Amino acid sequence: MEKSTYIGLGLSVIAVGLGMVLKGASLSALVNPAAFLIIFVGTAATIFIAFPMSEIKKLPKLFGILFKEQPLPSKRDLITQFMNWASIARREGLLALESSSDEIEDPFLKNGMKMIIDGGEPEFVRDVLNEEIHAIEERHQGGALIFTQAGTYAPTLGVLGAVVGLVAALGNLSDIEKLGHSIAAAFIATLLGIFSGYVLWHPFANKLKRKSKQEIAIKTIMVEGLLSIQAGVSPAAIEQKLMVYLPPNERVEAQAGEKKEEAAAANG
Repeated sequence: MEKSTYIGLGLSVIAVGLGMVLKGASLSALVNPAAFLIIFVGTAATIFIAFPMSEIKKLPKLFGILFKEQPLPSKRDLITQFMNWASIARREGLLALESSSDEIEDPFLKNGMKMIIDGGEPEFVRDVLNEEIHAIEERHQGGALIFTQAGTYAPTLGVLGAVVGLVAALGNLSDIEKLGHSIAAAFIATLLGIFSGYVLWHPFANKLKRKSKQEIAIKTIMVEGLLSIQAGVSPAAIEQKLMVYLPPNERVEAQAGEKKEEAAAANG
């Protein structure tokens, strides 16, 4: 479960609801089927017009990414794994990694490992893996773009909803009480449009982009680790090379952990 998404949604509802109460507005004013219809069905309509069906079909998967934690390996564990593979390759050769490749679950890493075991040229391996990373980025950008566009359309539809509501309000000029209620209801569409656009759709797009960057960073480490093993680089050199992908605080923690292990081994 992606806790931050649920926390953000909860806080947004509390902020708007409590804000309305503190401002003296009634929460019952939000019960406006016409406003919900214009904003949410209207936004869905614009998405169907703007994107091909092949991309819209991916929406359930995109929502799954937003609300579920993605099982990505940690960078530190990945570096340690490459050091172990490098040690095996230097002792027994690349073919000794064939049994290890069968245990790899990540399709990208498994494909790369098979290519270096089969003796693919380093430049060819790099080109193939980098092209795959580029294709992954393109897919991720397409998914985030759907929510970005929804966030662009929704506030404008809110203005449209307000205009429709004001047109209806003008029909009640003779009844001041009804006129006041009609004007208030008209602006509910604007509220929903701005709320959905800037509290839901744009943040959803941003989260997808951040998750994409995290996945691409992991895959970049995989590419560099695989090519280093193929080149016969030592485990220590691989660690030094791949540590640049860790944040400074994690590097310090990793180095401190290594020193403790070395001290324990020396004392043992």
